[in-house]
Amino acid sequence: MSGSSPFKRRLVHLDLKGAPPKVSYLSEIFPLFHALGANGLLIEYEDMFPYEGHLRLLRAKHAYSPFEIKEILHLATLNNLEVIPLVQTFGHMEFVLKHEALTHLREVALFPNTLNPHEAESLALVGAMIDQIMELHPGARWLHIGCDEVYYLGEGEASRQWLQQEQNTKAKLCLSHVKAVASHVQARHPATTPLVWDDMLRDIPEDQLSASGVPQLVEPVLWDYGADLDIHGKALLMEKYRKCGFSQLWAASAFKGATGVNQALTPIEHHLRNHVQWLQVAGSGPADMLQGIVLTGWQRYDHFSVLCELLPVGIPSLAVCLQSLLHGGFAEDVKARVENFLGISSLEITDFMREGAGSFPGSDILALITQVSLHLRSSVDALLERDRYVTGWFSPFHRRRKLIHPVMIQHIQPQALSLLARWSALVGELEAALQRVFYSDTVEEWLEENVYPSLQQLQGLLQDLSEAAGPPPSLASPGLYTSQDP
Repeated sequence: MSGSSPFKRRLVHLDLKGAPPKVSYLSEIFPLFHALGANGLLIEYEDMFPYEGHLRLLRAKHAYSPFEIKEILHLATLNNLEVIPLVQTFGHMEFVLKHEALTHLREVALFPNTLNPHEAESLALVGAMIDQIMELHPGARWLHIGCDEVYYLGEGEASRQWLQQEQNTKAKLCLSHVKAVASHVQARHPATTPLVWDDMLRDIPEDQLSASGVPQLVEPVLWDYGADLDIHGKALLMEKYRKCGFSQLWAASAFKGATGVNQALTPIEHHLRNHVQWLQVAGSGPADMLQGIVLTGWQRYDHFSVLCELLPVGIPSLAVCLQSLLHGGFAEDVKARVENFLGISSLEITDFMREGAGSFPGSDILALITQVSLHLRSSVDALLERDRYVTGWFSPFHRRRKLIHPVMIQHIQPQALSLLARWSALVGELEAALQRVFYSDTVEEWLEENVYPSLQQLQGLLQDLSEAAGPPPSLASPGLYTSQDP
């Protein structure tokens, strides 16, 4: 199936630190992943993994059970999707280090981002996490150990003292922890090769990388999600890594979750350009230089940030990106194939889809979220800020004083009631659709962030109208037309 693709492995990334789908939805979407050209999954469990024993506190409220993990792996096997689990072991450790019982293992006491690499307990902690994940993923050929964006490394008290010693550098500190974690994987799970995100390695000099022993233990994943990535720079970086002794390299693109921390709709054109440029990177070096590519689909920028595009919203982008990788670009025939796979009559690449959103699993969510994202806030703003009756006769000044010309109620109230009824019905549909795919906390969070603020504005307007429609205040009321509140 890989035909002309330079990427023999094409992994879809499931970022479960936000909006983790129910297993029932994964059973619907995995066949589509396979049909579109994916042959693997990178599953970033974060707090959705069913950690046991002293690690049980890491579990989210709706964490998958061990049975559900096995079911996910079974579904993946049925659809020829090889699973690579991902566990963060250095940076992005918020889901671990936010817990009071583990705050003493932070690199910087105030921040839960980064693990203190000097503490023996730190290595024991990530070692236990790795072992529990591997226990439920027997036979996994790769394990991704994260190690990206290790913010504030070197700023903890123990690190400051360590760095005062001659020959010690932040690069050496980073490499020593990566080596320790990778060595644990090699010792306990010798058939499994660790992968690492490459950003912490990029600026380390060749001689240091070569001498560290890390290139013999891990395979770097070069990530870049931009629409204008530096193709020549990537080729040089790959050459540097090969010279340092890394036997295999991977690429990582993005099909969603990389264009805005609170992005609700996926800008397909951006992600298509990103993948076309990764094809150019792959074509600029030896044919066997890249093991494969991970199509990342970020769901949060970090553990504490808001949700970005939900998985069903990103499916058309994923389809475009996978098919482009498979066929070496996005020609008209590839576009027609994508439309056929998704049940979309006319796929929009340069703009958000405004008409029917297809017939793929979760397409109803895409259609409804598109309506909300493009029209809810703008329709409410149009009424509250641009309607002449509201701005002229029921301004904030009037609303605070519950003052209105009675005839204006007849102009404003029907519009507001109609708008509220229309959006309430659509939101009810959306809530039901989301409940089928996601757990209740995800549904609550998405609606609270993206829907309720606008509906509450409408409800507030109607409430003020109702109160203003009561007995009119005396025109002689002191302070009615002064700057004082009544």
